[in-house]
Amino acid sequence: MLVGQAPGQVETGGGKPFAGRAGRTLFRWFERIGISEEMAREWLYIAAVTRCYPGPHPAGRGDRVPSREERERCRDWLDAELALLRPRLIIPVGRLAIERFLGAAPLASLVGERHEVTHVGGTSEVVPLPHPSGASSWIHQPGNAELLDRALELLRERLVGAEATPSRRKAG
Repeated sequence: MLVGQAPGQVETGGGKPFAGRAGRTLFRWFERIGISEEMAREWLYIAAVTRCYPGPHPAGRGDRVPSREERERCRDWLDAELALLRPRLIIPVGRLAIERFLGAAPLASLVGERHEVTHVGGTSEVVPLPHPSGASSWIHQPGNAELLDRALELLRERLVGAEATPSRRKAG
């Protein structure tokens, strides 16, 4: 299960999740580990912390971050998906999704590591990724590209290793 922050402007027009610029970057990351966009979309259920496009950021750079109230109003939706799917693997993308599962902590202490969390659907392995948006500068800070590489390697081991077994393919 891949969990993003919120639909972007492109997705509000009926597009697939992660169909905009951030999605292109995300799927390029997956391609680096041998997983095409088509494979990722087939293997991973894609959800979001919030359900609605929050609108543009007031500064004009990227999308507005959904408020705490907006996240709380959508919490039951994500909880219902977790209860129904009971994913063995969760890939939270970006700070809001990561905080939803791992709490507030510096991304550098979370990205590139495996975590285990318990939620309404059971227990899942969590491998967080930074937000792939051009508005996020985290990836360009010293040492963070290596953390992304480590996270992608963990996902390669987990997802590509599951490829041969259809029942495990849908585990994410």
